[in-house]
Amino acid sequence: METLQFALDNLPQILARTAEHVELVGAAVLIAILTGVPIGIAITHNRLLADRVLYVASVIMTIPSIAFFGILIPLLSPIGQGIGYLPALIALVFYSQLPIIRNTYTAIKNIDPALQEAARGMGMTTLQQLVQVEIPIAMPVILNGVRNAVVLTIGIAAIATYIGAGGLGTFISRGISQTDSRQLITGAVAVSLLAIVADLALLSLQRLLTSPGLRARG
Repeated sequence: METLQFALDNLPQILARTAEHVELVGAAVLIAILTGVPIGIAITHNRLLADRVLYVASVIMTIPSIAFFGILIPLLSPIGQGIGYLPALIALVFYSQLPIIRNTYTAIKNIDPALQEAARGMGMTTLQQLVQVEIPIAMPVILNGVRNAVVLTIGIAAIATYIGAGGLGTFISRGISQTDSRQLITGAVAVSLLAIVADLALLSLQRLLTSPGLRARG
């Protein structure tokens, strides 16, 4: 009851921190989509390059987030951005890459060659084939990768509060430093709820953008 009362008393601050969290995660995932999807498409034509890109992305995922933030601090300090929004954004973009690149690569690579051959037989250019055939078929799998990236970055963004990036992690860090279980639980629950809501919203978007034919087959 104490935690619930704390949450109600601090609702405006919780909403403000939620907005910060959403802004940071949204910007990071958007940049990751704009870079990761083209990379995933490009490496489908070169197996060796694909293995290397996916390996590097996998290695990045193994770096503890707090260590990654620590690496970025001295790199960005010369331009006055060692702590705060920018290093958190850069780290989250890197963490978002693997699920997006991997799912894009897998989706495009597993398209039925007969469909691609039919598209070429209709006189489609490589770009037309990609835009009109391959991406619509691959869209559900790509969006699933985006869902994974969003849920992942929502959790990692909570740690970014330790470098001054704000967000819901502020309640968690304060709860730990002040030994205040109310703030700790409030922050943890808020992050979990945000991840659930984002996942469900993207699942609905995934279903909406899946072509009727693919939904019927599913």
